[in-house]
Amino acid sequence: MLNSIFHAGTFDIRSVAIAMTAGLLLGLVISAVYHITSEEPGRFTVVIAVMPLLVTAVIMIVNGNLGTSVAVLGAFGLVRFRSATGSAWEIVFLFFSMAVGLAVGMGFISLAAIITVSVGILLVILEKTGYGQGVSRQRDLKITIPEDLHYADLFDDLFQKYAKNVQFRRVKTTNMGTMYELNYRLELRNPGDEKTFIDQIRCRNGNLTVSMGVVEREKNIL
Repeated sequence: MLNSIFHAGTFDIRSVAIAMTAGLLLGLVISAVYHITSEEPGRFTVVIAVMPLLVTAVIMIVNGNLGTSVAVLGAFGLVRFRSATGSAWEIVFLFFSMAVGLAVGMGFISLAAIITVSVGILLVILEKTGYGQGVSRQRDLKITIPEDLHYADLFDDLFQKYAKNVQFRRVKTTNMGTMYELNYRLELRNPGDEKTFIDQIRCRNGNLTVSMGVVEREKNIL
């Protein structure tokens, strides 16, 4: 029985070593690309580095067995379901590393190298040129008001006058509960009216703090 367990499959040690080495090296290249293009690489850099190696190992273990393939697919789905939602940028690199690992595991090492180089260069170029990022026209607005003001419709007329659309996001207490901080997301009808808009808000909130900032289009959230 033990003999059948330890000899369940036949592998060429040399081929396995080449595939595993290729998976590791290509994973390190992908990890380096992620490190270059990401603002906060973190531990995900390590995940990207080892992912092609792990996928290569899994593909070699499956070795064309349909039943095992379905089991592996279910295991990957379970891991993805139980993990926290990643950013779009992280998911791109996750699929990138998995595709390379699949290619290596199936024996297409040259194709995996071509994919790694071409896609890696493309991602670096797109990131460095700021492709698709642009400048958002939306603004985050924070208004501090005294606790005795009823904030529900306090600024509605100003919003109708100066904003195309407004979204009330949240309210929280501040300054030991003696004030409220209102958070809105809006788009001004005319960006040149921003100062006038803020000045009129200050007349309503007793000249307390008002802040407005550009909403950065987050490239990494999905």
